[in-house]
Formats: sequence, C-alpha cells, structure tokens
Amino acid sequence: MVATDFDAEREYDDEQFSARSVFRSDRMKVVLGYFEPGQFIPVHAPDSDVAITVRRGTGVIRDGDDEHAVGPGEVVVVPAGEDRGVRADADGRLEATLVTAPPPTDAEHEPVRRGLAAGEFDPTGE
Repeated sequence: MVATDFDAEREYDDEQFSARSVFRSDRMKVVLGYFEPGQFIPVHAPDSDVAITVRRGTGVIRDGDDEHAVGPGEVVVVPAGEDRGVRADADGRLEATLVTAPPPTDAEHEPVRRGLAAGEFDPTGE
C-alpha cells in the first residue's frame, strides 16, 4: 500500500508547477500537483483518462474546448485523447490530485515541455 498526504509531499517551485508522483504502475499514475498563482500544466491530449480532484485553491481545468472554473472538492474527468490542462488562478495557490490511466508516454508529454519552455498554457495554438 502507498500512503502519504498533501502536507508531507508539498513542494512548490517558483519556476513551474510541482508534480510529486506518489504511485505509478503500467495501468495508473497518481500525482499530487502544487501550483503557485498562475502556474499551469500546458494543454496536451495524451491517450489516457485523467481524474483531477482539487484539494485547495481555485483554477481552471481545460476539458476539450471547454474550460471549467474549479475549487476545493471539485472533480473533473477528461477522457483519453481530449485536450486537457490545469491552471491556478492568479490570486492563489492550487493543490490537486491527478490520476491518469494508463500513464501518458514521454512522447505524449512533449506539448507539456514545449508549453512550459514557452510559458504558454496552450502550446497547441488552439
């Protein structure tokens, strides 16, 4: 069994969101995400489902062409192949659990790396 908590894993980074991986198998990956105000996971569309549960703070989750304002206790599920991204609001930190199944490949995260390098939430240009 893997057990941890947000307080034990909490780590913020001034440059970009912090992802603390707490579990990974061939079928699933569980990450605790910590976002300073305005930080984001750029839009990308891997071939995996993701369930995002907001623990603290507010932000926006991209689901396909839609953006959902989210706050504590809210859950957004984005199916495989759909554009997704997470962005903290400019006025506060955001903490969330992200569960992906199956875990995205390294190649599927290229838009994430490109978006972080360029400082763009949506590096796909859509």
